Amino acid sequence: MNSIRNTARGTRISAKRAPLSSLRKTSLVVGGLYLLTFVSIPTLALYGAIHQPNYILGSGPDTAVIIGGILEIIVALTGIGTAVALYPVLKKQNEGMALGLVGSRVLEAGTIFAGVMFLFTVVTLRQTGAGDEALITSHTLVTMYDRMFLIGQSFMPAINDLLLGFLLYQSRLVPRGLSMIGIIGGPVLITGDIFVLFGFIGQHDPITALFAIPVALFEFALGIWLVVKGFNSTPADIAPVQNLFKLAANIKTDLKP
Repeated sequence: MNSIRNTARGTRISAKRAPLSSLRKTSLVVGGLYLLTFVSIPTLALYGAIHQPNYILGSGPDTAVIIGGILEIIVALTGIGTAVALYPVLKKQNEGMALGLVGSRVLEAGTIFAGVMFLFTVVTLRQTGAGDEALITSHTLVTMYDRMFLIGQSFMPAINDLLLGFLLYQSRLVPRGLSMIGIIGGPVLITGDIFVLFGFIGQHDPITALFAIPVALFEFALGIWLVVKGFNSTPADIAPVQNLFKLAANIKTDLKP
């Protein structure tokens, strides 16, 4: 009896000490990075002052804007990190789409860096006492940031989540219900971007944020899932010849009651 107990105890200890698989390590890294992308949420408040018409004529510290810029840089780097970390897993499903995800993430990061540069330039104008002559320039730079934000941190994330949603849905690396949030959220966010571009709604209107909720929910839920549960150990393969139209037809079929 004692030998059986010792064997059982030894088995439990061995199981506890079993090293994490490479797939589990990847899921932890990707999940952590996705959660880290939400670090920029405070910029909604931190950038309030710089949107004031006479910001460069005022006095006081520029700490809030600088911190906001740093947070956005972190988001840009973590965004690239998610795609790079996912690539070895996703390329086994569809290498072209996996590479497209990396490319779109890099493009997104590039626009974020450009936007931060615009705001830091406004801060420099203020710190050097540029005065009234630089008001138009500062307004232009802030407007350019807002438009760059619309493309880089709204439109591009929608494209990213569409690509990732399709890959995860077909490969079943995560529950299909979770993948569907990304597939649905992408077009919803793009619709909101179009409304803003054509002036139907303002970029900073409360209703505009509603269009971003599905994408934000997808990325946050994905981060939590990958940290807690990880990828499914036996993902399905995607045939190289399979295209988005066929995949969309499959999704439509699954959605039917």
